[in-house]
Amino acid sequence: MVPLMLCSVASVTIMVERFIRLRAVHTHAPNLMAQIEKHLALHRFGDAVKTAEDEQTLLGDMLATGLKCSDSNTAERCMEEHALKAMPELYKYLNILDTIVTIAPLLGLLGTVTGMIRAFHVISTKSGLTTPTAITGGVAEALIATATGLFIAIVSLVGYNLLTEKAKIIISDMEVYGTRLINILSTESEEKHAVKALGA
Repeated sequence: MVPLMLCSVASVTIMVERFIRLRAVHTHAPNLMAQIEKHLALHRFGDAVKTAEDEQTLLGDMLATGLKCSDSNTAERCMEEHALKAMPELYKYLNILDTIVTIAPLLGLLGTVTGMIRAFHVISTKSGLTTPTAITGGVAEALIATATGLFIAIVSLVGYNLLTEKAKIIISDMEVYGTRLINILSTESEEKHAVKALGA
């Protein structure tokens, strides 16, 4: 039961930490992009970069990286590189949660086996038949270990799937908003070239 309790504490801690972290990363993403687009429409690139950096999220840092690049092509490569570096942060500790999902039922099964061994050991002794409580104690130990292991695995699996889906949504948003920024920068670049051509 001690390893199972450690697994449960680790599982709850990871789920709470990841939920808070991923929620903070995902907060105000549409509003952030709207502010950046507004600054870019008024050609205030410095304000756009500052707005992205002040957000202090993975998305904000990625957009700030793209805005600091010289042109849309370079910005795309810069943001792709930044996104690749940021992805491990989104999935941080989830491998531990995945391990708990797998190992918790096995620990419960181990407890079941040891509990049954204890029960049969009591039966094999001379006093075993006269002490039924000792036998039922071993069986109870087996059932409690199994139930605890399954409960921890089920809760951890639900948390793992929810957090993984949340990370995928954030990555998808980063791709969408990154592409939108590239389109804006490309349009502005084309407009500058058109103005230069007319001036010539």
